Amino acid sequence: MNNQSTSDDSDRATVTMWTDGACKGNPGVGGWGVWMTSGAHTKELFGGENHTTNNRMELMAVIEGLRALKRPCDVNLHVDSTYVMKGITSWIHGWKRNGWRTADKKPVKNAELWRELDDQVTRHRVTWTWVKGHSGDVGNDKADELANKGVELVRSTTSSTPTEPPSRHMPATKE
Repeated sequence: MNNQSTSDDSDRATVTMWTDGACKGNPGVGGWGVWMTSGAHTKELFGGENHTTNNRMELMAVIEGLRALKRPCDVNLHVDSTYVMKGITSWIHGWKRNGWRTADKKPVKNAELWRELDDQVTRHRVTWTWVKGHSGDVGNDKADELANKGVELVRSTTSSTPTEPPSRHMPATKE
């Protein structure tokens, strides 16, 4: 399944990106991962949050991946989340028309992340591709590995004090 959004800038680099989210408990400790390539260059990103959901981590992976691009690019973006895929290519148009409400008039879950993703997508020309998770796709497997690193990052840096507020861990990068 492919879908493309466009923007008018020219002379863009082409980036291929795989993203994934993970959550241990849902809600629970979550992580997100991004693996991207452009020519001979690769970049890894990962991070996470303490009290979160898998859907939030799937969204954060795409947002952080697009945010990491320093200039507008042609992005071939591979996701294994039907929530993200359908949300950004189909549902978002109705949500925006309906004031960020679903067809049954309920507030859109994770609306702040959908808005941020929408903003990031408008900076680039994105071709969306859905891939089946855990099916041997090398890029998806790498993004999954990075998302799990994000979970471990949160677990290793979060105090067990029950009164501590939820924490958000920023991206770790490796080139």
